[in-house]
Amino acid sequence: MKKVILFIAIIYTCIITGCAPRRDLVYFSNLAKQTSEEKVQSQEVKIQQNDLLSISVNSLNQESNVLFALNTRNPNADNNYKVEGYRVNKEGMINLPVVGNVRLEGLTIEQAQASISRELDKYVKKPVVDVQLINFKVTVIGEVNRPSSFTVQGDNINLLEALGMAGDMTVYGKRENVLVIRQQDGQRIMKRLNLNNQDVMNSPFFYLKQNDVVYVEPDKSKAIEYSPNTRIMPIVIASISAVAVLITAVLNR
Repeated sequence: MKKVILFIAIIYTCIITGCAPRRDLVYFSNLAKQTSEEKVQSQEVKIQQNDLLSISVNSLNQESNVLFALNTRNPNADNNYKVEGYRVNKEGMINLPVVGNVRLEGLTIEQAQASISRELDKYVKKPVVDVQLINFKVTVIGEVNRPSSFTVQGDNINLLEALGMAGDMTVYGKRENVLVIRQQDGQRIMKRLNLNNQDVMNSPFFYLKQNDVVYVEPDKSKAIEYSPNTRIMPIVIASISAVAVLITAVLNR
């Protein structure tokens, strides 16, 4: 009788393990053991509609500096800090005091600083402009330990850093099939990346842009583990074992 129960348990184990595909859980597993140096080619972030910008102006005139400054962290009635800044409108412009509308959509941060400086030259002597993107946000969902939206300090983050902020992938995450969803020029662009391959670092989607969404797809083994049939199987085996024990007890009388 014990042999029958053992046989049933072995069959159950084979069914579960046989359905789970073997996968590579190592990032960049095709990377050569000998390290090499490669020039990093990060993608410059360009300003988009609805971006929130912090703009500070320094010049020889202190009054002008105060005029163009806009605090990025102001306490509200509840004494909590609310982020403020210059919002890029649907026309791709911001509205600066005295200057008026300045088009910034499609420009890099450095280009935006140069553009604002040219406009301020008409009113301020030798202005030095600093522009920062306040609401640089990426979202990581799917098979990660802490799925969420994350606000990035600065304007540079790559896919590995975003996954690190989300607590890395779970063992069920398909490293060979990570989806990046991006809004660009009014269109939704989707790209699948293989993080087992070192060539992914040369992809324009390896460095994320504001509002990118990263989706980590689960593999088939998770679907099998959480399927109703898999949950019922231990109950079925236990029932068969109980019946077998009962029959054995009756036959031994």
